[in-house]
Amino acid sequence: MARTLVLGWLLAAGALLSPSLHAQTSPAQPKAGPAKPALVAAPAKPADGGTAAAKPKPPPPTARIAVASNFADAAKKLAAEYSKKTGHRIVVSAASTGKLYAQIHNGAPFDALLAADAATPRLLVEEGRADGATLHDYAIGRLVLWSRDPSAFTDGEAMLRKGDFSKLAIANPDLAPYGAAARDVLNYVRRWSVLQPRLVLGENVGQATQFVVSGAAPVGLLPRSLVQQARRTQPGSVWEVPAHWHAPIVQSAVLLKRGENNRAARGFLKYLQTPAATQRIRGFGYD
Repeated sequence: MARTLVLGWLLAAGALLSPSLHAQTSPAQPKAGPAKPALVAAPAKPADGGTAAAKPKPPPPTARIAVASNFADAAKKLAAEYSKKTGHRIVVSAASTGKLYAQIHNGAPFDALLAADAATPRLLVEEGRADGATLHDYAIGRLVLWSRDPSAFTDGEAMLRKGDFSKLAIANPDLAPYGAAARDVLNYVRRWSVLQPRLVLGENVGQATQFVVSGAAPVGLLPRSLVQQARRTQPGSVWEVPAHWHAPIVQSAVLLKRGENNRAARGFLKYLQTPAATQRIRGFGYD
């Protein structure tokens, strides 16, 4: 009887202890949660936070061209057309031919010269400063008598011979070939000495033309090409000087020593000799 009571007590105690023992021997299982997204590595950014720069293109071949003032606007238009065809860049620097010659002697970084005469490019070739194989004539200039006043004159020769004006604008004969041609004209009508006190000398033909445009001089002996432009807004009075009254104004171009290996400079000089460019030059007022 006593043995039966002990066994019953032990069985009851085991029943009470079994939940606690089960809790200690079975680890708790975590509850299932939502799946976390996988981490994906982001692409590396440049240190400055911007986007990666494309490789820069090399600069286009560039040439610096020294151009006589009378041809400056024409040269810029022709350069733009040439650049459009080739991608080459042409930089035009304009001044009187005499000044450009001095600048070339002083080491100015020009690759080619478009002069207002034939003598200066040939002289540079003789001095070893230019490539004689590239020497060529690109235009023949003409001289006109012009006033912005439409009633200033009808007979230009008579006006020059009488000297019927207060001032006459011309380019400096010692610097500009068109100024030298104007001097020839005044010598032809035998008025050079008499009219010298009334001459207004421009450093170049552009400045001389501006004297007439502004009214600083009532009349001028000027390049037909520049007067052709000015007459679009101020027709005035114009008379074309006979070509035999002065030495021919033959304008030549040449590649300078600095530009011997410059593709843009060589290409531009060749372009000036094409039929299309020649026709354009005539349209600018040249023969």
